[in-house]
Amino acid sequence: MRRLSRRKALSLVKELDAFPKVADSYVETSASGGTVSVMAFSAMAVLAILEFFVYRDTWMKYEYEVDKDFSSKLRINVDITVAMKCQHVGADILDLAETMITSNGLKYEPVIFELSPQQRLWQRTLHRLQSRLREEHALQEVLYKTLLKGAPTALPPREDASKEPLDACRIHGHVYVNKVAGNLHITVGKPIHHPQGHAHIAAFVSHEAYNFSHRIDHLSFGEEIPGIINPLDGTEKITRNNNQMYQYFITVVPTKLNTYLISADTHQFSVTERERVINHAAGSHGVSGIFVKYDTSSLMVKVSEQHMPLWQFLVRLCGIVGGIFSTTGMLHSFVGFCFDVICCRFRLGVYRPREGVQLHNQMNNLNNHQTPRLVENAPL
Repeated sequence: MRRLSRRKALSLVKELDAFPKVADSYVETSASGGTVSVMAFSAMAVLAILEFFVYRDTWMKYEYEVDKDFSSKLRINVDITVAMKCQHVGADILDLAETMITSNGLKYEPVIFELSPQQRLWQRTLHRLQSRLREEHALQEVLYKTLLKGAPTALPPREDASKEPLDACRIHGHVYVNKVAGNLHITVGKPIHHPQGHAHIAAFVSHEAYNFSHRIDHLSFGEEIPGIINPLDGTEKITRNNNQMYQYFITVVPTKLNTYLISADTHQFSVTERERVINHAAGSHGVSGIFVKYDTSSLMVKVSEQHMPLWQFLVRLCGIVGGIFSTTGMLHSFVGFCFDVICCRFRLGVYRPREGVQLHNQMNNLNNHQTPRLVENAPL
């Protein structure tokens, strides 16, 4: 009984076979079919390899939501070189609530303002990258995906000890501020703190010593991530006027970055630049210096690296194989059908060359003219 049930089950399964087998003796092969098969297999191999590269690649997904974190501090990373001596300049931060932020995290280092050949080459390379980033925004995704792999974006140190005088001051470091609008300014004199506000002691600095030519080697907000190029990195401003004022208006956008290499909370920003000469007689009032006015956005951007799932890759691979098989089979059948139809008409005499048709008509006319003469000369 068990054997009978097994045989019935096997016979039932055989009846459900959707892939019937054809004996080799009933299969006819041809040169055209072999050629089409080689082309089909080659196309399958090429498309499968390309699809594998697509499967290995990743892309960045951007999501936007309201930033609900207002209690945390905002970190500002600064590396600015001013063409004045360190005892003549001072940097501090004043936020929208008139809160004076201490600048103890900033260091003043006497340096040479003119760059060495190696540093100038680094700056030119950075300027080319900045120009390409403004034209092709997709390069930012490449930077996100290759974090920690490329060379550092900081200004390299001098390769040799120069004997030139130290005519500039490098202000670098980081400070933590409230997540409200604020103003980072570098002007003449050291800042002093008092309950009614803040001031800079500029009375002991000669007006001829004013020179706010500067270079921004690095300026970023949030956690400092190597490999990321910020909009103001490598910016250099040269002036010959002692009363020059530079303003940078920055909008900071909180960003959560999550890739396969790193996960960090950083900030992106956009900037608008403005500069003018202070001339009270002409109505251009203000204070000479460098002013970075920033404001935080209420929206937060989440940037995550996405990858194609394995099941989707397998489905696309099956679609490639099945589609090429079906398409090449239909094309081969259609071309064979057309070829057979044309060959059959040639065999039946439907298609004949014009010379053959004319020769055939002349032979018919000759036969028609010769037949009556034979009849007339026939004996009675």
